[in-house]
Amino acid sequence: MIIKNLSLSFGTQIIFEDINMHIPTTGKIGVVGVNGAGKTTLFKLIKKEILPDKGEIIYGNNDRIELLPQVISDEISSLDITVLAFILSGRPINELELKMQNLYDELAISNGSEQKGILNKINKVQQKLDYFDYYEADSILLKIIEGMNISYELLDKKLSEISGGQKSKIAFAKLLYSKPEILLLDEPTNHLDKDTKEYVINYLKSYKGSIFVISHDIDFLNQVTDKTLYIDKRTHKMSLYNGNYDIFKKLKEIQEETLIRQAEIQQREEKKLRSIIDKYATASGKRKKMAQDREKKLEKLLDKKIELVPNQKQMNLEMTFKRDSSNIPIKIKNLSFKYDKNSSKNVIDNLTLDIYKGEKFLIVGQNGAGKSTLIKLIVGKLVPDSGVIEIGSKTDIGYYAQEHELLDNSKTILENFSDIDIDTKKLRSVLGRFLFYDDDVFKSVGILSPGERSRVALAKLSVKGSNLLLLDEPTNHLDPETQKIIASTFKTFKGTMLVVSHNPEFVNNLGIERVLVLPQGKISYYDKNILDYFQESK
Repeated sequence: MIIKNLSLSFGTQIIFEDINMHIPTTGKIGVVGVNGAGKTTLFKLIKKEILPDKGEIIYGNNDRIELLPQVISDEISSLDITVLAFILSGRPINELELKMQNLYDELAISNGSEQKGILNKINKVQQKLDYFDYYEADSILLKIIEGMNISYELLDKKLSEISGGQKSKIAFAKLLYSKPEILLLDEPTNHLDKDTKEYVINYLKSYKGSIFVISHDIDFLNQVTDKTLYIDKRTHKMSLYNGNYDIFKKLKEIQEETLIRQAEIQQREEKKLRSIIDKYATASGKRKKMAQDREKKLEKLLDKKIELVPNQKQMNLEMTFKRDSSNIPIKIKNLSFKYDKNSSKNVIDNLTLDIYKGEKFLIVGQNGAGKSTLIKLIVGKLVPDSGVIEIGSKTDIGYYAQEHELLDNSKTILENFSDIDIDTKKLRSVLGRFLFYDDDVFKSVGILSPGERSRVALAKLSVKGSNLLLLDEPTNHLDPETQKIIASTFKTFKGTMLVVSHNPEFVNNLGIERVLVLPQGKISYYDKNILDYFQESK
């Protein structure tokens, strides 16, 4: 792949500027950079979903490129097909078989002059069937299904009937089965259990094509990638490093330390030259010549002066609430719910639960167990089939939705706060703490990266002043440093918290007191081994 003279801007914001780079065709490349640097945008450029302002990305004419997005689109979710049919659609074998049969039918009734052209078409179709391992495709599919721990019961379900985590896993299985020349993976481990992650790692290690991976899972990057593409938000440039993430970090640190030392040497030399120039500026004879010589040296030094780029600012999250809630902010009694009203099986089954003021409560379970469903029932996005949810007096709910469903993608960042009573000056100050400056606030939320949308959602949560927080996978799209920041803030939050999270490092630092295991409805005191278990069997 060749990136040639590539530049891209969104309005006044520069994303990439005059980038030239050659990327090996069989590389396994980790794509890294802070949220908003342009990682997901690069994938959209590679897929030709957006076009650059200048330049191009060049790769083989026949290269098939497939993307696993961070967020599974509503278009996929609404498909009226089974999980198995969706995965099978990754390889167009049925279509190719039908095309081959039609060509043979044509050949049987053709004359001599037509047969050569038809035989050429048959040969091309056969090559495609060979590429998709026509005779072994069923066996390959079975290995992927078993390796990714997809149950046979799940295969028969409609896409509309499964959870967001299950959809992500199914989309990943289809991607692997589709066998593209170039794989684009955007946060692929968000919904993978340990065994499935290990299977995917081994699968990708032996993959013959190119792989580009955006991930905040450092262990995954270290095991899968052999090169690292760093996108620098400060300079709008890219750099390709040999080695996985850990090697990249060491090389980057050495590179920056070397630049700092060189800049310090230049500064001392500049100060020395300026001192001599100032001292002998009005002198004559040899001293004047010395000053003139030093002026020439200073001019050369300034031409090659190293300009150190300021460090990227970090997000600043503050969480306070306007008033105390009642002693029992949430009271749930005999709650039941199912999506398929014709089914005998409930997603939430006869659940009774009290949440107490000030406690931090965790909800765990496998993908599809009903974690997000329970949160949506509490906030009123879904209506129970039976049972009662009582919200205590003086309880103000703040909800962080897993896939940012509460944000309006058609509106700007600023417009997404129109339902909150806050003056513009204070809001601009708040958004600045979340790294949205100047004209950033006029960007449409729909063009933001998932990580940037997470920051918008957190900003909105922070200004509501809620004393009860419902957090559904709040770390999914955030880089490791930002995850630490929000963990520290939520740890000191004095209100009540209900948390759905698969992230052990985040959860273990929150001070969780009790945990609800779904779908069983079992409540116990928190033990980090519970979360580890669901990481292994999710």
